[in-house]
Amino acid sequence: MKLLELHHQLVTLSLLLAFGSTHAAETIRVAIGTQDTTINCATGGLLIRELHLLEKYLPHDGKYKDVKYDIEWKNFTSGAPLTNEMVAGKLDLGAMADFPGSFNGAAHAKAGKKSLFISVLSGSVLGSGNGIVVPKNSPVQSLAELKGKTISVPFASTAHGMLLRAVKAQGWDPEKDVNITTQAPEVAGSALQGSKVDAHADFVPFAELFPHRGFARKIYDGSQAQAPTLHGSLVEADYAKKYPEIVVAYLRAAIEADRLIAAEPEKYSELIAKVTGIEAEVNYLFHGPLGLQTRDFTWKPEYRQAVKTSIETLRLLKRTESDIDVDSFIDDTYIRTAFKQAGLDYDRQLKNYDKLPLKAKDAVTGKPITDVRHLTQIWVQGEPLVRHYATATTAIAELRKLEQAGKKVRTVYAHDQGSGLKLLAGDAWFVVASNGKDVSAYLLKADAQTQAAKVKGKVVDFDTLKSGKPI
Repeated sequence: MKLLELHHQLVTLSLLLAFGSTHAAETIRVAIGTQDTTINCATGGLLIRELHLLEKYLPHDGKYKDVKYDIEWKNFTSGAPLTNEMVAGKLDLGAMADFPGSFNGAAHAKAGKKSLFISVLSGSVLGSGNGIVVPKNSPVQSLAELKGKTISVPFASTAHGMLLRAVKAQGWDPEKDVNITTQAPEVAGSALQGSKVDAHADFVPFAELFPHRGFARKIYDGSQAQAPTLHGSLVEADYAKKYPEIVVAYLRAAIEADRLIAAEPEKYSELIAKVTGIEAEVNYLFHGPLGLQTRDFTWKPEYRQAVKTSIETLRLLKRTESDIDVDSFIDDTYIRTAFKQAGLDYDRQLKNYDKLPLKAKDAVTGKPITDVRHLTQIWVQGEPLVRHYATATTAIAELRKLEQAGKKVRTVYAHDQGSGLKLLAGDAWFVVASNGKDVSAYLLKADAQTQAAKVKGKVVDFDTLKSGKPI
């Protein structure tokens, strides 16, 4: 009898172990496609991966109690190949811009599937981030001078949409008045250096990266077209329906990545540089205070419109025949839940259009900087933090002292007086007022000339300004 009872106990134990091992072995894949070199996507990919933030928020209770996670990361240089792998079922989430994001939705629809645009990561309601550059030695100073010229651009990208709108605004026929050719950013760099194209239009960060590297000059910012642009996160719809808690966990990780880089932009700009090879100075231009774009997870009306415009333009370009319902394609339920869990107010942020504020003191006077119109910043080699100055006049005087002392300056930032656009000062034009003291920065030479005429000042480039020679 005892042997029979023992047998039953052993059988019961083995069944329990077998049942338990089945549940313990259950594995859920979390496969995320990133665009590391598209640096404004950092909070939705690179920073989450490098800082292991996703692991911090993945659920381990309820139906996820005994689950193991197979976290997969794959990096892409653009959105199209990322979309191909999402449609093929190899990826669950991915980050990309409005144009490729819209194409992602169309590609899923064509395959009888569905994807959801779940969050913005970074963007500009005016269009900053996309831009047009020319070779450094080109005489061209504005888009208006490119009629009849060759302009390359990555086709079906957000920059492509910006270029088409910019050309239309000039009153030109994009098929007759300019020669628009397709060219990936990694190829465009060499083309610009060899003056094989007259101009190149591109997305983040290439309209700033190429000038920073010294072989191109920015002549057009996407904000001039006043066409909103964004990069955001998408998820395969069936995956989101099955694992909504995992999608929210991913967004919680993105929110924390945003908090970290907001607190220490120089530190994390260096991390992005280490991973991507994109210089920290360019990363800071986007992610630092008053940056070129605004990190923002909320679906502002302008961003919703950007997606609608993207879909319409893709249809016009015959890149898709799908007519996506934007109201169901954009799904803000997951980001709203993530905000709530993080103790944040989504609706309040939805109404907030401010850039990451600057909370700093003038490096010379020690006084808090309250007026940022003439803010000029210097990043000195070997210093972990960027120096801030309330005026360009003070900053340039300090720059001269630094260089005379043998200090190496990584870069100088200025702000366009008309738009507030953050600039690489080395690529800007400056108006020196008649008193010889007041200095204002501009992206476009024409804007600087207009202002100079008003104040009876002179237009100079950055090298002339910092030389200290009489103007």
